[in-house]
Amino acid sequence: MSHSKQTSTANWTILFLCWLLVAVSTSISLFFSYVMEFAPCVLCWYQRICLFPLVIILAAGLFPIDKSVVKYALPLAVAGWLTALYHNLLYSGIIPESIQPCSRGVSCTEKYIDLFGFLTIPMLSLLAFSTVIILLLIFNKRMST
Repeated sequence: MSHSKQTSTANWTILFLCWLLVAVSTSISLFFSYVMEFAPCVLCWYQRICLFPLVIILAAGLFPIDKSVVKYALPLAVAGWLTALYHNLLYSGIIPESIQPCSRGVSCTEKYIDLFGFLTIPMLSLLAFSTVIILLLIFNKRMST
């Protein structure tokens, strides 16, 4: 296999992993809502607004592989990450409840799951968006060289 073919395959794999992560994250989000019947809070909805389109955007960038997918996917991933960061700060009590956006409906600090003492739904979202951003930046750097 030639060097350029290996590079192309590696770049495609990075983008595919990015797509797989958002597809699994979307599936888990929907599972929590419709199977486990966890009602999403306002911040969860904002994160979903950033996450769900990434499934389609990243899939479109795979066939054929398209470097420009980063300029569409990265802003959504960063917006989702910032929302997830705020949600985690609120969830952990660093941001006071008096300024939380979830004053009506489901509380943004509702504790549905707590795996290993630190993996909560907001933390899972933050980790997913962080990984997507890292993969997109790696993909972009590799495609630019």
